[in-house]
Amino acid sequence: MNWMTPTTRMVAAGLLLVALAACRRDEAQAPGAPAGPPAADDAAVPAVPAADAPVALADVIETDPRYVVGISYPPGAADDPGLAQALHGYAEAARGELMQAVAGLDGNPTAPYELSLGFRETLRSADVVAVAADGSLYTGGAHGQPLVARFVWLPRQQRMLTAQDLLASPEDWRPVADYVAEQLGAAAHTRAADEALEPADRQRLLAMALKTIAEGTAPRPENFAQFEPVRSADGRIAALRFVFPPYQVGPYADGVQSVVVPAAVLRPYLAQDIRGLFAE
Repeated sequence: MNWMTPTTRMVAAGLLLVALAACRRDEAQAPGAPAGPPAADDAAVPAVPAADAPVALADVIETDPRYVVGISYPPGAADDPGLAQALHGYAEAARGELMQAVAGLDGNPTAPYELSLGFRETLRSADVVAVAADGSLYTGGAHGQPLVARFVWLPRQQRMLTAQDLLASPEDWRPVADYVAEQLGAAAHTRAADEALEPADRQRLLAMALKTIAEGTAPRPENFAQFEPVRSADGRIAALRFVFPPYQVGPYADGVQSVVVPAAVLRPYLAQDIRGLFAE
C-alpha cells in the first residue's frame, strides 16, 4: 500500500491563497463541527464526448471574499484533446459545486469556501498518458471534501481506459478485489497493533476497518474506478495502482489509500484489446 503524494505543480500565488484560506478556516472552526460530505460520488471520471472540441487548459487563480479557487494543469495535457476535455470537465464540475454552495450563502462565510485542485502527469508514452487529480473542496464543516481522480488515456485508441473495460468480464473483478482487500487488510492489522490501545479497542477498530474494506472493495468496477499505471523498464505497464479516497476503505483520518496490483496478477483477466500494454 502506498500513500498518495501531493500535487507537485501549483502556481505559487495559488498555493499562498489556498494556504491562507486554510489557516483562516482552521481558526474559524469550532470543535465538534459537522464533517464535510463524503467523496463517494467523486470516483466517476467524466465521459469524453464522441466529438472532442479543442479545450484550452489554463491555470485558474480566483479570489473573492466568499471563496478561493486554485486549479493547475500539467504542461502538454492539451496535446490530447480527448484527455484535455476530461480534465477540464472534472475541474468545471468541481468548480460548479463550489459556486452552487457560494450562491446559497447569506453574506460572507466565517472562513472562505475553497477549491484547490491540481492535475499532474504520471506517465506519458506513445500508448498511454496518465494524469492524477488531487485536491479538496471546502464548503463549510470540519474539513474539505477530498477530490481524487485518475485519468488513463490511450492515444492510439483515442479513448479513456476505465474500470468498466479494464477486465474481460465483470466476474474477473473477484480475484483482483480479493488481492486488493488482502493488502488493505494487512495494513489495517498493522495499524490496529498500536500498543497504546486497549485490547478490546484494538479488536473493535480492526473489525470496523475490515468491514469497511470489504464493502469498499466489493468486486464491482465502480469500486476500482481510480487507478494509475506503474511503468516497467521496457515502457509497458508493470502494475496498476488502485487509489481509494477517504471513506471508501477507511475513515477520513486514514487519508487516501492505494494498493499496487502487479501485471502478473492482472494479466489473466485483462481485456484482450489492452493486454499488449502490460508487461509479461
